[in-house]
Amino acid sequence: MDTIASLFSFITTPVSWIIVQFHSLYGAIFGPDTGWAWGLSIVSLVVLIRICLIPLFVKQIKSMRNMQVLQPKMKAIQERYKNDRQRQQEEMMKLYKDAGTNPLSSCLPILAQSPFFFALYHVLSSIASGKTIGVIDEPLLASARQAHIFGAPLAATFTDSAEKVASLNASIVDVRVVTAIMIVLMSLSQFYTQRQLMQKNVDLTVKTPYMQQQKMLMYIFPVIFAVMGINFPVGVLVYWLTTNVWTMGQQMYVINQNPTPGSKAQDQYLERLLKSVSTHGEIRGRRRRNILRAIVAKGPDRNDNERKFISSLAKAGFSPQADGTVTKVDPATAEAELSGARRQQPKRQTKAKRQQAGTQPTGSQDADEAVSLEKPDAPSGATPKQAAKPAGARQQAKSGQRKGQQRPKHPSSKK
Repeated sequence: MDTIASLFSFITTPVSWIIVQFHSLYGAIFGPDTGWAWGLSIVSLVVLIRICLIPLFVKQIKSMRNMQVLQPKMKAIQERYKNDRQRQQEEMMKLYKDAGTNPLSSCLPILAQSPFFFALYHVLSSIASGKTIGVIDEPLLASARQAHIFGAPLAATFTDSAEKVASLNASIVDVRVVTAIMIVLMSLSQFYTQRQLMQKNVDLTVKTPYMQQQKMLMYIFPVIFAVMGINFPVGVLVYWLTTNVWTMGQQMYVINQNPTPGSKAQDQYLERLLKSVSTHGEIRGRRRRNILRAIVAKGPDRNDNERKFISSLAKAGFSPQADGTVTKVDPATAEAELSGARRQQPKRQTKAKRQQAGTQPTGSQDADEAVSLEKPDAPSGATPKQAAKPAGARQQAKSGQRKGQQRPKHPSSKK
């Protein structure tokens, strides 16, 4: 781990400087040597980092939605070029380029946090070892070593020995109880965040391997966090727990305010929007008007949730407009307009009608047959290709006789 952390040593000084600045603020309130001052400094570091990563989070949401939309096409490409890996990759890259998405975009927030995570881990490890690092000098180092969160030092881990914990003026029982609780909370928050995404903000009409992969990650990630968490210092557990709680809250806001089309969250959002329109008689808020404008622009391509919402608006006596507003109309008139706007599908013909349409002669064929009726009979030596038989010339085979050309009878046979 020291080798990995040393790769991010270039960011150790900025991270330690940020922590020290927040510590000077909270130290004036709670005292410089308290766990509240140092713990809140780490929490504030997380909040600052996540605020800076909001643009990447927006790209992550867009990328995940685009990937859900592209899953049927990706599956078709895999089946079509299953024996040609190179062509399959080329078609995948072309599909990503045309859709303007990148499968790695969903990992951008985690990748962007990695340098800060390892830098903080390196800072806390140096505090546990009694070494100065970055802008943390000897007085700050002594203050950090005295800071405890519910009796557990910032630099202590679940696997530390009793001697090492005693050198930090703490009890091994307090350290293991506090770290165990934080590891459980960290894993549960990760599980709930992924479960919330899969149950509410996924298009349920698209059944693809991507959804199965996300379900597996819902159970794998918490296990990974639990296994790795026993080696994390208390300060790192505070960092990661704060990150998970921030992600959970951020995702809840996105699901409630901008759900994925076709998902359960969209159905719930449109129900709330319908209730608001019925109460106030208008669409309140620019975001809601933009969502209604997008639904109206889809026309016949709306999903089931959106068609249900438009139909409910009509029953309530509201007509949606292209600019995202609604107008009050008579419910019967709104229903009639909605029925007239629906796309009419051609009725499926019966098998007999399709056969009749396929065997019915065209106009030119009718004319040729009419001309052939006016022509005299062909000579007896003419072949069937040289002489066309008039309509009605064919006779049905008699009952008990074989259809088609009959074999000549032998002279010795009786008539």
